[in-house]
Amino acid sequence: MGLLQELATRLAVPGLPAWTGLLALLLLLLIGLAYLLMPFSVFGLKGRLDSIEAQLDELQGELRTLSIRLADAPRRPAVADDWVELPSRGGRLPPEEPPMRAHPPVPPPPAWPDQPRRGRAEPRLD
Repeated sequence: MGLLQELATRLAVPGLPAWTGLLALLLLLLIGLAYLLMPFSVFGLKGRLDSIEAQLDELQGELRTLSIRLADAPRRPAVADDWVELPSRGGRLPPEEPPMRAHPPVPPPPAWPDQPRRGRAEPRLD
């Protein structure tokens, strides 16, 4: 009994009765025990896992049927017999491309007007 009272005084919340610390500890232990013993179906995982398993079974069945169909299907040659040549460009050779440059072309110098304007050059609105 003395051990229980000593534990109660150590766990007591300041400003509240001495038994509140023990009550809080007991509630935390019960909640922890409940989470350890609770089955996964309560959380809703069992239903989700069942639906995923059903979808997986359906996909495996479809894969089996597709593989059976592909195994029974007649094989086609890799190259078709009805190959058509592309029409030529009238016997002309394709135009040659200019050689690649190592640097971009130099732009022309800016063009200056012959006679400079005097005064302010503002846009005119008509």
